Amino acid sequence: MSRSARLVPAAAALLLLAVTGTACDGGAQDTAGGPGLHDPYFPKAGNGGYDVGHYALTLDYTPAGRRLTGTAVITARATQDLSAFDLDLAGLRVDSVTVEGRAARWSRRGQELTVRPHAGLSDGETFRTTVRYSGTPRTLTDPDGSREGWLPTADGALALGEPVGSMAWFPGNHHPSDKATYDITVTVPSGLQAVSNGELTERRTKGGRTAYHWHTAQPMASYLATVAVGHYDIARSTGPHGLPILTAVDPTQAGASAKALSAIRGVIKWEETNFGPYPFSSTGVIIDRPDDAGYALETQTRPVFPGAPDTSTLVHELAHQWYGDSVTPASWRDMWLNEGFATYAEWLYKEDHGGPSTRETFRRFYDGDHEEIWAFPPARPSSAAHISDSPVYQRGAMVLEKIRRTTGDDTFYDIVQGWAAAHRHGTASTAQFTAYVEKKAPDKDFHEIWKDWLYGDGRPRHA
Repeated sequence: MSRSARLVPAAAALLLLAVTGTACDGGAQDTAGGPGLHDPYFPKAGNGGYDVGHYALTLDYTPAGRRLTGTAVITARATQDLSAFDLDLAGLRVDSVTVEGRAARWSRRGQELTVRPHAGLSDGETFRTTVRYSGTPRTLTDPDGSREGWLPTADGALALGEPVGSMAWFPGNHHPSDKATYDITVTVPSGLQAVSNGELTERRTKGGRTAYHWHTAQPMASYLATVAVGHYDIARSTGPHGLPILTAVDPTQAGASAKALSAIRGVIKWEETNFGPYPFSSTGVIIDRPDDAGYALETQTRPVFPGAPDTSTLVHELAHQWYGDSVTPASWRDMWLNEGFATYAEWLYKEDHGGPSTRETFRRFYDGDHEEIWAFPPARPSSAAHISDSPVYQRGAMVLEKIRRTTGDDTFYDIVQGWAAAHRHGTASTAQFTAYVEKKAPDKDFHEIWKDWLYGDGRPRHA
């Protein structure tokens, strides 16, 4: 996410009502999966007892009435014996639930959809859950006051999920630690486009409505899934090694976006040089109107921008394809592994293109009037409302600059490229990162960097 582009409206509380479905108390038993993974900032996010392998989402949306009808087919593997399990779903009406083709009992409480299969599931068993649902999807309000979920736009809608907004438009295990592949089919009135992650594999029109089928073959955290419905200028080109590039631009933004669109290929090539091979099978951007969202977001393979991005923001969101999208944080406490890396990518790009060196940028933040940077350590945000604040971004980048100075350039680039390769399409924690750095540079002492810069309170005494 690009914090510089993020607008924070007045905070509003999110009220989720308990809704009960077919007769079932939904109470946990000894073999029920847990409702929530106890994330330090979003404890109700995600669910225990299973691991999702694939989501097949079939959506039908009519902007005029803001009505969404959906079917989610979720293929998962039980990680324990299960008499019941939970899915995250905010709002929307559940019409039916089946597990392995048989009707299942279910209940609602807040964001939890508790499912009781007809028969218990065994540890290691792969099972398929189908949820049919409908209604008006919600726009949720983050703890920091920003909007996510399903955002109505001037000509359609935009689905953004960080950190938990994806539960506003499909049921799932909505925590970054559970990644899956996706097929997303969106049907909209003919004349509108529906753009999502990955590659467009089919487009068909019938009865005045057009269905777009998008396939994401590499694992993706649910917060990185997106759907953009509206009028777009769609263009296709190729990047390094023939990498497919698909861009979708609101016609009102076409002129202002020309520079950014022409820069994509070069930015990807530069980032491959610095971070290693691009981790996905396609890339591109979605550029909507400035009022449609208050921030840019690194939605996988196709980042979303509110209006034409400048070069730094483009570099930032595309760098996330390595750091955040391919290597995804194990919990929201590890957010700096996303934002510190993407911010440092901006610094590196400027250094390589006639701007200040990373050392000079570091010094500007250290010496300047930037008290907000020292509000808390990057690896320990003070609350859920602050996981997208300056310490996570700028001070996170400063940690990387300190590592670079300690190791020298050759080892530093071995670290950042090796980290992306070692955890490609997986998840990782801050503890794993610090251990990886120490392993790659065993003759260096990183104790002071971790103590003062990564975990320490306040402004370190020495730069």
